[in-house]
Amino acid sequence: MNLLLDTNVLLWWLGGAERLSEEAVAEISNSVNNVVVSAVSVWEISIKRSLGKLTIDGDVCQHVREQWFRELPVDFGHAAEVENLPWHHKDPFDRLLVAQARCEGLTLVTADQALAKYDVPLMAT
Repeated sequence: MNLLLDTNVLLWWLGGAERLSEEAVAEISNSVNNVVVSAVSVWEISIKRSLGKLTIDGDVCQHVREQWFRELPVDFGHAAEVENLPWHHKDPFDRLLVAQARCEGLTLVTADQALAKYDVPLMAT
């Protein structure tokens, strides 16, 4: 299974995964699965940290690198795919994550049920 972690899921995972469902923990921790973290999530976390809305000890990039997750950069195709998305959701970070999931054939692991309106596979947390 190819999984893309939503920012909230990444934060919950790094914080100990207590807020995640048993299914989500099992799939994220399954070494057979390809688990991906987008640069979008690091960008969102960095903005929230700089605004004082989020506190994380240490370097978020280092925390992510210590996992077995694969880094997913944002490319032109991902950015252009956002134009094709209906306006079910206005959050630019989530819209770009949906676009990446669509372009890359990934299942988006999220707690945000508003994203279910998009044509992208979801795994609820």
